[in-house]
Amino acid sequence: MFVATLTLLALIASVAFYVYVERFSKILKHSGKLGGPRAYPLIGNGLLFAGKTPAEFLQTVGRLIQQYGKCFRIWLGTQMLIVITEPKDVEAILSSNKYIDKSIEYDFIRPWLGEGLLTSTGRKWHTHRKVITPTFHFKILEQFVEIFDQQSSTFVQVLAAHAKSGDTFDIFRPVTLCALDVICGSITNLVQIRLFNFLIRYEIFYRFSANRRKQLEALKVLHGYTDSVIKSRREELNRAAGSGKNTVVDENENELGIKKKMAFLDMLLQSKIDGQPLTDLEIREEVDTFMFEGHDTTTSAISFLLQNLAKHPAIQQKVFDEVRNVVGDDRTRPVTIAMLNDMHYLDLVIKETLRLYPSVPMFGRKMMEDAEINGKVFPAGSNTIILPFFLGRNPEFFPNPEKFDPERFNVETSAEKTNPYQYVPFSAGPRNCIGQKFAVAEIKSLVSKLLRNYEILPPVGRYDETFIAELILRPEKGIYVRLQPRVY
Repeated sequence: MFVATLTLLALIASVAFYVYVERFSKILKHSGKLGGPRAYPLIGNGLLFAGKTPAEFLQTVGRLIQQYGKCFRIWLGTQMLIVITEPKDVEAILSSNKYIDKSIEYDFIRPWLGEGLLTSTGRKWHTHRKVITPTFHFKILEQFVEIFDQQSSTFVQVLAAHAKSGDTFDIFRPVTLCALDVICGSITNLVQIRLFNFLIRYEIFYRFSANRRKQLEALKVLHGYTDSVIKSRREELNRAAGSGKNTVVDENENELGIKKKMAFLDMLLQSKIDGQPLTDLEIREEVDTFMFEGHDTTTSAISFLLQNLAKHPAIQQKVFDEVRNVVGDDRTRPVTIAMLNDMHYLDLVIKETLRLYPSVPMFGRKMMEDAEINGKVFPAGSNTIILPFFLGRNPEFFPNPEKFDPERFNVETSAEKTNPYQYVPFSAGPRNCIGQKFAVAEIKSLVSKLLRNYEILPPVGRYDETFIAELILRPEKGIYVRLQPRVY
């Protein structure tokens, strides 16, 4: 019996090894046709990133794009990544329903987010996307503007001391002033370390590293917090159901029976798939995904936007004039979704900010089958990496790309004719960002409130502008500005 079992295991291992070698051979065959830097056995191009600081990773990728063009391959260990910055290639990947599997890099955040909307695929992704989409309907979004306004007022109060003193300070810090954000940041920092380290990209090595232990400690806090909130709310709803009282309806409807706010969590707790409610694990995965995608990305966008308003006072004045014209002179007046929709120039400023500083600087797809993309074969088993950071800075697509010019997005006056896949800060196609309207409304609410109270000034002295491309784009050394009370 023992010999038979051993023989069977050896046979399975041999078949698995044969399949791996066959697939790897096919990838190698197509690798040579794609071009790229010289790779070495086992480590691939890992030495290109060895010894580099996190800020230097992005610079290294930029140099490779300059040297090898809009489509090339790099090897990290035995994993092949196809880097694309050609809009036609980007469109072929993102617009298709065939290429919806996320790249191997997303495996690094699965211990945190599980199989939530960001990381799941196949039927689970389709069904959960269908369930969650109504959460971001414009009527629901309308109801969250009150929360945005309250958060913005708190933010303005937090900054009052800086405005009074006129000191130079890192505005990235107060934007992320939340203990939970600090823990989230520790997770994304660990992911960033894995992205370019050709050894700990492999789970077998990462499992025994000190970084893995740090990750487990942070996940214990995050998952514990989310689980406790879900449990508490589910028990509250169950008690209400047992007493015959519909707590959700009572809390979320006014005296005319019109729905008010329904929290994201309540919608998940009430949702069903194939007649069955979502499990606590499924709900936690979606709540953690929403927390990750909704906090860090918005923090990045707001911080870089404020930095550019400080650098460009004429643009800042134009934004303020628009906000004042829409909202009026009462600084305490709450904004509405209609007001936010009327801030058209601020829309252009947000778009220009995300062109230069996309909150998600890179994302990827895993090729589950051989695909011919504009005459090139992307083999099964490879990972395609799309880089909004470099798409937005290509002078071929955006003349004078380093210039901060919101008017380039003004379709009425701009002469620039763009392929929509040159600009993909929210991705595109079937797996585009489901919460992009939510994010833009939140950014508009906070920025408009800030400008109604303060002028944003450049810092005293010079500060380096270098970036860390984790899952989220971050400043390496902060974003420094000054504030002064606005008089009008």
